[in-house]
Parts: sequence; C-alpha cells; structure tokens
Amino acid sequence: MTSKIINMAERLKDDEDRLLESLFASAPIADDGFSTMIEKRVRRQLWLRRMVLPVAALVGAIISFKPLAGLVTMLAGLTTLIPQDVLKVPSDVVPQLPMLFMGAMLLAMCMLGLRALQE
Repeated sequence: MTSKIINMAERLKDDEDRLLESLFASAPIADDGFSTMIEKRVRRQLWLRRMVLPVAALVGAIISFKPLAGLVTMLAGLTTLIPQDVLKVPSDVVPQLPMLFMGAMLLAMCMLGLRALQE
C-alpha cells in the first residue's frame, strides 16, 4: 500500500521540480579522485582538532603531577601547625587529609575533562 501523500506530491511537480530532478539525476563529473582526496583531508583535520585538546590536557596533567603532589604534601604539613584543640578531630584523621585533597582534585579534573569533552 502506498501513501496518498507521496502520490499527491508526485502529481504536483512543476517545471522547476522536474528541472531540479534532472540536474541531480545526471552522472557525477569525473574528477580523478579529487573529491575523495578533499574529503579525506577534511576528515583528517577534523580528527586532529578533536584530539588536540584531550592530548594537551593529558600532557599537562602528567607534567603537573609532581608539583601538585608536592603542593598537597606541603598543605598537609601545614595542618600540623594548627592546634589540635581548635580542630577537635581525632589525630588518626589528620594523616588522611592528603588523600582527601588528592581525591577532591581528581574529581575536579574529571569534571573539567567531561565538560571539555561536551564542548
């Protein structure tokens, strides 16, 4: 069973529609692979643009890991200067602070990475 809408659309063709159909129905122009070469180049550039930002972020994260770890240990060392009665936390929680800080920074990096991938 054919749709009535398609049949009506085929019946309502005017001269411009027939001219456009004849233009698009013609054989493609022989270009000796030029179009294919251009499409490959455009795809390659697109792929390159998509990969530059994640690779740069990964390289930056690798380079900044050691200074970041030093910063975390320095900040954890500063917690020993705060009197224990001010914090009112057990002393076994304080050594876990660098791990919490690293986890928070990892979470922030993941969130920024996901935001960058969405764009």
